Amino acid sequence: MVEEAFVSSSQLLKVLLPISSLLAAALCNVTLPADAQVNVTQFHNNPTRDGLHIDSAFTPGAAANLTRDLNFNGAITGSVYAQPLYIDSGPGGRPTIIAVTESNNVYALDAVDGSIIWQRNLGAPLVAGNLPCATLISTVGITGTPIVDLASRALFLNAMITPDGGPTKKHLIVSLDLDTGVTNPGWPVDVEATASYNGMPFTAAIQLQRPALGIVGNILYVPYGSFADQCDYRGWLVGIPINNPASVTAWATGIRGGAIWAVGGVASDGLNPFVTTGNTFQAANWSGGEAVIRFESGPIFSNDPSDYWVPTNWQSLDNGDRDLGGSGPLVVDVAGATPSSLVVALGKDGNAYLLDRGSLGGIAPPVASLHLTNSFIINAAASYRTKQGIYVAYRVNGSNLAAFRINPANPPTITSVWNVTQSGVGSPFVTSTDGTNNVIVWAVDTSGDQRLHGYDGDTGNVIFGGGGPSDTVAGTHSYSTTGIAARGRIYVAGDNRVYKFNLPGGTPTPTPAASPTPTSTATATATATATTTATATATATATPNPTATASTTPTSTPTSTPTATATGSPTSTPTATATAILTPTPRPTPTPRFHTTPRPRPSPPPRP
Repeated sequence: MVEEAFVSSSQLLKVLLPISSLLAAALCNVTLPADAQVNVTQFHNNPTRDGLHIDSAFTPGAAANLTRDLNFNGAITGSVYAQPLYIDSGPGGRPTIIAVTESNNVYALDAVDGSIIWQRNLGAPLVAGNLPCATLISTVGITGTPIVDLASRALFLNAMITPDGGPTKKHLIVSLDLDTGVTNPGWPVDVEATASYNGMPFTAAIQLQRPALGIVGNILYVPYGSFADQCDYRGWLVGIPINNPASVTAWATGIRGGAIWAVGGVASDGLNPFVTTGNTFQAANWSGGEAVIRFESGPIFSNDPSDYWVPTNWQSLDNGDRDLGGSGPLVVDVAGATPSSLVVALGKDGNAYLLDRGSLGGIAPPVASLHLTNSFIINAAASYRTKQGIYVAYRVNGSNLAAFRINPANPPTITSVWNVTQSGVGSPFVTSTDGTNNVIVWAVDTSGDQRLHGYDGDTGNVIFGGGGPSDTVAGTHSYSTTGIAARGRIYVAGDNRVYKFNLPGGTPTPTPAASPTPTSTATATATATATTTATATATATATPNPTATASTTPTSTPTSTPTATATGSPTSTPTATATAILTPTPRPTPTPRFHTTPRPRPSPPPRP
């Protein structure tokens, strides 16, 4: 029909934004103009999960004199395992930090002075004693890093709540208006009430949502793992069209285990979501664990060997609890290598694996591998490019940070390059002045001096040694904590506080401009086949008081009705000197992957 040829501008933006984000990586050797828009909308900044932040202010000389901004408030309530996000033109056009806590608190903070713009509490979190499985997190609320869809000005996150104080446990996938904190129409989605796979229901009480959320195309992906290797948990990936939350699709491993638990969560090449899964139990046949898996839109898993990779010794890894699931996949392109489109996996067995992104290979040897350490590798690694080549920085263990280089060859090879000693290493992130030069690898010391450290990306030489006594950051967590860079600043979230570091002189803060008024988007035709039921509604009262909370009462209505609009005012005026030009940041375009549609094959039945 003729009308089908027309789409709304918001729909068009949702198509173009992933493409523009991918163009940035392809053009990462181009310095962005000082007034270009800067946004950190997801974990490790990019869908590839590379952790790279391009900022011309981060020269080695300036980075060596980084200092913590003691005038930045940043006070929040609750433990924090999620990475903060940054929006250049947030509520009222103000530069904004988004932070979430295990107390189910969501904050929009002024990125200049740390005052609260708005806040929400999404309901009572769970405490460890009320869970059927053991957990290292004493209070469980919002654990995984949220994601922002700028086209719809929506913030997406997963909150675990107990509306009756213990017996009832729910995972709610929530969409909040970025400018007000109000719940968007049609949300939240009650995962237990709507998600199933091959007749198997999702059980909220035994699944932990630790990995970062992802958006590929128009679909929000939320992965789940376990609290510990107890209970009959699975690895789950839930997909929800962001403009049609009533349509829920899910996939799960076919046997106990196979958790998706790496903090990096869902990676993407702009076309498909990728995840890694952990160890399974008593598996005679492979049933989804110990794998890097590529999904078609949905998520739909083809079961074709081109769409998953499993090490040939997967049963030994299962038995030794040395699984792939401790680190999420990294999407990397290495010019001159054959194959050049790669996925990097890091295992608890201490190995790095290179996989052919065009055809992952099934249960087979990798394209290349290297044994890096006898320690468990558990982290969110980062990747970057210098004039010397493509690198991957990773947390070796609780005392070491290291990097290896991927060499262009047929097939590509791996070379260890540097290794530095640092206590309580968090997951690394990277800055570069133009995408190639002045590369600095950053990591937080979570248990030693509790300071931020920076290293030369080629050599590992110290660029920033942590600063002075006033530069400490408390309440951070080994392997979970990572930071972000924006506008000549670094932000790190710890328990009860967001910390801000400034370069000497910094970079101009964009002048606040009116935020676009959110509008309703067209309802897409659901492509999922999963049967849905009415979802619970989170009703919360928002207030600029950071210690205030509000109760969440599930009802039987399928939509949410916010009862208040959060407002707030900063305690100081941002010292803005430049006007931001809200131009979408170009990002890298991946090489299209052409292959025939694989014939679906049933998964091997699990052994009783």
